[in-house]
Amino acid sequence: LLETASKRGMDLTASHEAIKIDLLSKIKGIVVAEKYFTDLPEPSKNHQSYGALFNCYCNGKMTEKAETLMEKMKEQKFVSNPLAFNSLMALYSKGGKPEKVPAVIQDMKANKVMLDVFSYNVWMRSLAALGDIPGVEKILDEMKGDNSVTADWTTYSNIASIYVNAGLKEKAEDALKELESKMDVHRLPAFHFLMSLYGRTGNLTEVYRVWRSLKLACPKTVNLNYLIMIQTLVNLGDLPGAEKCFKEWEADCPKYDVRLPNVLIGAYVKGGEIEKAEAMREQAVSRGAVLNTTTWEIFFNYYFATKQFNISVKCMENAIAATGKRDKNKWTPAQETVESMMTHFEEQRDVDGAENLVQILKKAGSLNSAVYESLIRTYVAAGKKSPDMRQRLETDNLKVNPETEKMLQSIST
Repeated sequence: LLETASKRGMDLTASHEAIKIDLLSKIKGIVVAEKYFTDLPEPSKNHQSYGALFNCYCNGKMTEKAETLMEKMKEQKFVSNPLAFNSLMALYSKGGKPEKVPAVIQDMKANKVMLDVFSYNVWMRSLAALGDIPGVEKILDEMKGDNSVTADWTTYSNIASIYVNAGLKEKAEDALKELESKMDVHRLPAFHFLMSLYGRTGNLTEVYRVWRSLKLACPKTVNLNYLIMIQTLVNLGDLPGAEKCFKEWEADCPKYDVRLPNVLIGAYVKGGEIEKAEAMREQAVSRGAVLNTTTWEIFFNYYFATKQFNISVKCMENAIAATGKRDKNKWTPAQETVESMMTHFEEQRDVDGAENLVQILKKAGSLNSAVYESLIRTYVAAGKKSPDMRQRLETDNLKVNPETEKMLQSIST
């Protein structure tokens, strides 16, 4: 639409220019977005277009470019609010550089930019990542004394999570009480944090209390509510409670969400109850669930660990096939796992089993030289020929090591 409007001679507003930069980055890449920004007339290079490009850098984890552009934005006095600073701090945190966050906070203060709730939260998380819990508590005290901002439930969920990670369960539960006193009972994410974090403190009684409160606040059956609760109960080892909760959900669910049976399937497999896991999978299918990669990965890991390789290969095939078309990366097992499976077929002289695995990996785009080398050794061990093996290697643009090359010669003639 923006392209059409521009071609028809319509003047794009500053907001439109910013939106276009963001869209170009997502659709055509950052280089195209940068060129569009560079070609803008100077009057259009304002805080909105600069901010859009800056966010593209932050979202793309381009730290150096983000830092350089931030300096230009400060020179132009385009950073009068905390948004850009917050994005930069989030970039540092996600990029494993929490030590850089305090300097950004000091920069904000030096430029008289008021901190908001997000600023304080990311600042606290950065010190927590550095193991400075007293520093986190000082920030909370500073926040409480800042009249321009009010600590909300997200602040206390943040603090509670920090305390849980530090093993300070009593302090975590105190923070959760503050969270509950400040939350809006109609905000489901607040309940989700409460259940999950009480679960991480090991307080099953509080988990059930919050669950009852959630059901009073939201009587409707919401899949995500039940998913969080069942996950929490499983993590606490309350499998009977999780099963009861699952049955309650299943009896009234608006749409059968495979993520919920997956939680119980995982719990059954972990406990060695493979028959119950298989039964749960079939039950989910009978209710119209579409099994996803996670479902099949759970079974794959079990059958691989128990050395039932033919079944695990089938589960692998299903896991790969279940990867959504929109997923950026198709699921594939770890290279070490593939090597172990190929070694098994090699030791068993099982050419058919090895070939089946190779074909699955080929469809997933995960073939490499090591897989072919093991396949060739399997043919040699089984005393079988493969006249087209060299052509297959060439088609897949792969080469084998000199030792395997000799074996290749022997099975190709």
